[in-house]
Amino acid sequence: MISLELFLAIFFGWLIFITWLLFNTRSHYFRLTETSGKVKIDEILNSLLDFQKQQKEEIEIIKKKLEQQIEKSKYHLQKINIVRFHPFEKAGDPSFLIAFLDEKRNGIVINFLYTKEGLRVYTKELREGKGESYPLTEEEEKAIK
Repeated sequence: MISLELFLAIFFGWLIFITWLLFNTRSHYFRLTETSGKVKIDEILNSLLDFQKQQKEEIEIIKKKLEQQIEKSKYHLQKINIVRFHPFEKAGDPSFLIAFLDEKRNGIVINFLYTKEGLRVYTKELREGKGESYPLTEEEEKAIK
């Protein structure tokens, strides 16, 4: 008799556990269908798969736009440098120059040269870090680097 009682206790324990699992699964199912507005689980899964596909497409579009922006940004002004120097050993005020460059070291150098007669301004165009029409001075090379 003891083994029959033990068997019935284990059996009823197992039934209680299975019943608990069933009610938890059922309540989870009803919460899922209630929040999604769909009745069948396959409709819910299909809507999730459609949403995931839509998200992937949007991510691909964003990636392409980001790559385009990164490529365009290579031509934006990225490096600015100012160098002060004395062009004449006995001159009072120092002169200076400003270099404006993009990522590929294209841009311009603007020289502000102070002399006794006044201020002179000169510009030089740069291609890949080298003077396009005129050779660069030592100070201009320093500003580019």
